[in-house]
Amino acid sequence: MTHYAFQGKPVLKTIYSIGTYTGFIVACFILLICCRSGKEVREYNANVMPAYNALERLIGPRANELVLRLTNHASDQVTISTARGEVFIEGNSIPAICYGAYTYLREIGAVHISWEGNRVSLPAQWPDHSLQTLQTPFTYRQYLNVCAFGYTTVWWDWERWEKEIDWMAIRGINMPSAMEGQEAVYLRLWKEMGLAEADILQHFSGAAFLPWHRMGNINGYGGPLPMSYITKKEALQKQILERMRSLGMHPVVPAFSGYVPAKLKDKFQEAHIRQLEPWEKGFEGTYMLDPKDPLFLTIGKRFIELYQEMYGDASFYLADSFNEMKPPVTADNKQNLLAEYGEAVYKSIQQADSSATWVMQGWLFGNDSVFWDTTSIQSFLSKVPPSKMIIQDFGNDRYPGIWKRTKAYGGKQWTYGYVHNYGGSNPVYGDFEFYNEEVTGLVNSTDKRNLVGYGVLPEGLHNNSVVYEYIYDLSWSGQGIEWEKWIKQYSQDRYGYISDDILSSWDLLKESVFQTCYWTPRWWNGGGAYLLFKRPTANIVDFKGYPGDKQRLRQALQLLLKETEKNKTNTLLAHDLVEFTRHYISMYIDSILIDAVKAYKAGNVSQGDALANKTFLIAEKLDTLIGTQHLNVLGSWLEDASRYGDNAQESERYIQNARTQITIWGGDNLKDYASKSWQGMYKDFYVPRWKIFFEEMKKARAAGKPLDEEAVRLKILKWEEAWDNQKDIPARVYKDDVAKRVTELLVL
Repeated sequence: MTHYAFQGKPVLKTIYSIGTYTGFIVACFILLICCRSGKEVREYNANVMPAYNALERLIGPRANELVLRLTNHASDQVTISTARGEVFIEGNSIPAICYGAYTYLREIGAVHISWEGNRVSLPAQWPDHSLQTLQTPFTYRQYLNVCAFGYTTVWWDWERWEKEIDWMAIRGINMPSAMEGQEAVYLRLWKEMGLAEADILQHFSGAAFLPWHRMGNINGYGGPLPMSYITKKEALQKQILERMRSLGMHPVVPAFSGYVPAKLKDKFQEAHIRQLEPWEKGFEGTYMLDPKDPLFLTIGKRFIELYQEMYGDASFYLADSFNEMKPPVTADNKQNLLAEYGEAVYKSIQQADSSATWVMQGWLFGNDSVFWDTTSIQSFLSKVPPSKMIIQDFGNDRYPGIWKRTKAYGGKQWTYGYVHNYGGSNPVYGDFEFYNEEVTGLVNSTDKRNLVGYGVLPEGLHNNSVVYEYIYDLSWSGQGIEWEKWIKQYSQDRYGYISDDILSSWDLLKESVFQTCYWTPRWWNGGGAYLLFKRPTANIVDFKGYPGDKQRLRQALQLLLKETEKNKTNTLLAHDLVEFTRHYISMYIDSILIDAVKAYKAGNVSQGDALANKTFLIAEKLDTLIGTQHLNVLGSWLEDASRYGDNAQESERYIQNARTQITIWGGDNLKDYASKSWQGMYKDFYVPRWKIFFEEMKKARAAGKPLDEEAVRLKILKWEEAWDNQKDIPARVYKDDVAKRVTELLVL
């Protein structure tokens, strides 16, 4: 259907906004004026309206001045051109068009869109632009780990989701995960199978822990789940899917993986339902229906039928039957059973929708490489047609090379990428050179076989946004990125100007902290981004190594500090100064903390006290500074959780979920896994734990006894649980003059 636009404003949008009949009259009037005035009337395809809408939400009504056109290219590509003051963006898909428009706007220094904030400064006239064609070697650009729906998006409403989907569109993402709303399907499914609603709600985990319930790791933890939450997420998922589909995306939605409520055993006593080994210490084992049991196919089919009734058809269905869980096999039947399990999951999807593709995360293959050796991976995938499956191989920053040893998964379709973020924890890291070399090597490899996609599947968002900007630009290049050119444009886009000091600071940042593809120190002695964030223990004196070069990072900070002092109203520049200061000071605190523990262990209590007090002073000052970053505030996270409740009881439950997730969630092994560099966490959680620990060290020393670390651990755990049960929401503390406060921290 072809329509028209006058002076960049689509006539069709006028018709839609004021009514069909009246709009038609208005459109004819505009066309008459247009013809009489000699102005150009151009074609306007209704199919690009979602792209116009997305761009208009980001930059305002002048988005309608761009000429957006769909083409018929077989692969995703977009061409940018200008003529007589007009800008033409021509691509074969809506994501390609959106990426092309964003590329043009960035290259003229007019726009920057990020989690931390947007900068929109449009020129009076659109500048000329040389003809440019961008073509991606990847059919799909994937995004979002299933865990992100717990660590970040759990309290999001439609307003926030709308912004994120627009963020995806302008980066050309077309294969996002869409995991919201599945509890509404399971509720109907389990009720159909004879379970009581109250039992089903008890079976579901709490809101902040649903991703791990969905993957079969836990049941009931942090629950029960309120019915109102299920209803809200059902309505939200409908909005999410409608918007994603309108923008030409192919959302990955859930399928049945085999995990069932324990009470289903009572209803189907002949079914092969067994309790698995616990995922982590402290959790009960979940229940799995044997994929070979006929009931598996029945439930799998019915789940998709119900899903489609609620949310419409989909092309890609995610089912992970053994994510960080060992399949119930023995050495003598392992390969045969794995093949049958894989076939059963595939058939449960196919019998409901023969056109659908089974998507599975490849994380488990690296996470337990002893069990999932090459032969076992091949067996599991052996009975699934290559064209009906996609393996999301996204752990290449931590578990590289699985695709090589499996010969590109034996010819199955697969996507390549990274997790990058774990648990929503937010230290500064990434590795531009690593990503650059990986993509170029991948694209030029003759062994990649049926590679169809690329991207990042982060467990949490709102951190290291520069990494995501870089990676999704790489997905549209395939032949690498020239750092000097890219960072110059990025700086212009983000700050609105460039200077020698800004460019030098980014070179130093690249050399100091952005040469780490996987932040291994967070795994030393359990989770936690920094030593301060880890549950206190005397063995931190054995810690060795920090990611990056602290001296060069400090040099970068000095340059950014100079720029910020000259441009105090530049909010994104101030944000970045705080971001990198936060990382530097956190590592600095860790080094003092180690020295404090050493002093106490050596019996030098006065020195230990001096070092400990210095640690706490700096941490508390840093806590105040972080209040300038609106995304890094404990109070905001808790306020969002509280708002999601429909009554006081629900709000209190969500607050407890939110507090627990960022602290003791995961038990002794994963404690502090989702720790955050947030205002409110340094001063009110991390520092008090270490104060308790140091007091116990001094008491043991005074009594002439060795420190009973187990007793101290239990004491701290009790304090942590009390903290998690608090119902209050701390207010954000905001202090202006970022440059002054950074200067004060750097001299301590």
